[in-house]
Amino acid sequence: MFKRKQVFEGAGKESYFLWGARQTGKSTLLKSVFPDAIWFDLLKSDVYRRYLNEPQQLREVVLANSTVRLVIIDEIQKIPALLDEIHWLMVNHQIQFILSGSSPRKIIRSGANLLGGRALRYELYPLIQSEIPDFDLLRALNNGLLPRHYLAENPKKLIDAYIGNYLKEEIIAEAKIRNINAFTQFLDAAAFSNGEMVNYTNIAADCGVSHNTVREYFQILEDTLIGRFVPSFQKKPKRRVITSPKFYYFDVGVANNLKKRGKIAYGSEAFGAAFEHFIYQELYAHSKYSDKNYLISYWRTTSQIEVDFILGNHEVAIEIKGTVNVQSRHLKGLKSFSEEYNVKKQIVVSNDPLERKIGDITIMPWSLFLTSLWNGEII
Repeated sequence: MFKRKQVFEGAGKESYFLWGARQTGKSTLLKSVFPDAIWFDLLKSDVYRRYLNEPQQLREVVLANSTVRLVIIDEIQKIPALLDEIHWLMVNHQIQFILSGSSPRKIIRSGANLLGGRALRYELYPLIQSEIPDFDLLRALNNGLLPRHYLAENPKKLIDAYIGNYLKEEIIAEAKIRNINAFTQFLDAAAFSNGEMVNYTNIAADCGVSHNTVREYFQILEDTLIGRFVPSFQKKPKRRVITSPKFYYFDVGVANNLKKRGKIAYGSEAFGAAFEHFIYQELYAHSKYSDKNYLISYWRTTSQIEVDFILGNHEVAIEIKGTVNVQSRHLKGLKSFSEEYNVKKQIVVSNDPLERKIGDITIMPWSLFLTSLWNGEII
């Protein structure tokens, strides 16, 4: 149903990891692209026990079939010891492996074999607008963009289960977090920082833990692909600027649920923040899927003048506004930023019905902006 933009650009016959949070659609994508691959699913308890106890059986199975050229192992992080066997098969028999999983944290922290730099890395993110037929913006903002959640008529119970079973149980177990209550409180506190500058001291006070523990918790969210930071743009500023990063959960629906936003409608108080989060998800996915890997940052002065997103080395400055009628007063941040830096494109992404220009600033309806972004016309 969904034609994904992740096409493993440049992979060829190289082996690679495919990482992504649970339910982003990794297994579905790989099965559709590689229907003839030999497949090992470590979520199946019998498969997991077999290879946990005897990882060499992977080598024995692969070598028993001389026609095998591609092997997919799903949830590879569950048995890091398999990577030694995979490494040997890659080097000695030129077998291509695709290794998918929800988090590289366990493998990295265990010191397991990372295949000596022989495997590429890709990620799969929640859905983007162009992957969804008859895309519905309000559905995306309310449900989030994990495939199952987006399609659901009543997603709340699904998202509750996702947060309870995955965020609050599996990640706690994987990260070996001892203070479960504090981490659960932290997930909610991080949601209230979603799209905002992170204040570690305030969050630490809310959760009853130390400043350093909060930093460690945020690192866990990054390592498990559940959240990411947007750094402050600080290149030779004339004005004094804020240096703290912003934080975003990986999916707007998960953030909504944790933040208890309720129903999001056009013009509602929550619409603007959710809309900005949605555009950020598109920008981040485009940066990675296009293989351009441009930096996404934000700019804010100590006098509270702000631009939501700066792409690359100040090539593009973007402001996100939920309004249907952008006015000159909405352009203060872009105008101030352009006084300090040579900006190739200044854009306001909004709900305006038609594209227009105010001086050097382009006002773009969000759907036109996303089409232009994925066509390579923005950066």
